Amino acid sequence: MSPTKKYTWHRIAETVENIDWQSNGMCIVEVGGKKLSVALFRDELYAFAYKCPHAGGIMAHGFIDESGKVVCPLHRYKFDMTNGRNTSGEGYYLQTYLIEARKEGIFIGIEDRGFLNRI
Repeated sequence: MSPTKKYTWHRIAETVENIDWQSNGMCIVEVGGKKLSVALFRDELYAFAYKCPHAGGIMAHGFIDESGKVVCPLHRYKFDMTNGRNTSGEGYYLQTYLIEARKEGIFIGIEDRGFLNRI
């Protein structure tokens, strides 16, 4: 039997307009005691790691290129915001998170990594 992923959902804002966006379309939020980056690109929300997996650059201090890839400010490594895949060829992966706009607000899902009960 394959285990099903479970998530804890954290409300980060009432609406997209209530988020404190930087001029680059990104911001930093704290969710469940950890910092994350959030981006708004072409009316779509994305959530991903606070720091670049290569050298620790703060991803929200980078930019989003014209094709929708988030670019680290330190060494210009590019990542797909939907799956974290490094698109500039270096082989790193950026942790991504579920993010949803609901009528109750904007929510980020953090995977529960506890032990699963097995029969």
